[in-house]
Amino acid sequence: MPAPLILPLPDLQATESLGRRLAALAKPGDCILLEGPLGAGKTALARAFLRAAAGDGTMEVPSPSFTLVQIYDTTIGQVFHYDLWRLDGPDSLAELDWEDALDAIVLVEWPERLGALRPGNALTIALRLGDGEAREAALSGWDGRLAALGGASEP
Repeated sequence: MPAPLILPLPDLQATESLGRRLAALAKPGDCILLEGPLGAGKTALARAFLRAAAGDGTMEVPSPSFTLVQIYDTTIGQVFHYDLWRLDGPDSLAELDWEDALDAIVLVEWPERLGALRPGNALTIALRLGDGEAREAALSGWDGRLAALGGASEP
């Protein structure tokens, strides 16, 4: 298994840029798992991804913390955005259209709660807190597709 791609995210703009660049690479059937502690930038990254995927930089993107899932029709296909923080366990996913979602693009915050349902072909992004707004992202999975992310970030 290749070593994770480590990307410094010095500020919120860098985290949002990563979300936009991921949206340019994503396609139906992809699952993106966002790991990290509270405040690490999972929702900010997901929000930038969804806005880029929809082609609408000002689109309202509420956190699915209480609804557990929000579904978006975007220019790259349907995207299911899950926040599993409050999920009782993997058995509860059946009620949230998990099986159907896997044919679309899936963004998952708190993927640790997936248990055995965690997709093996997913892109995992582990976000780590730094000083102030600084973060670091360790990306693993999507072998061969991450090379485009290793270069300079877009503005």
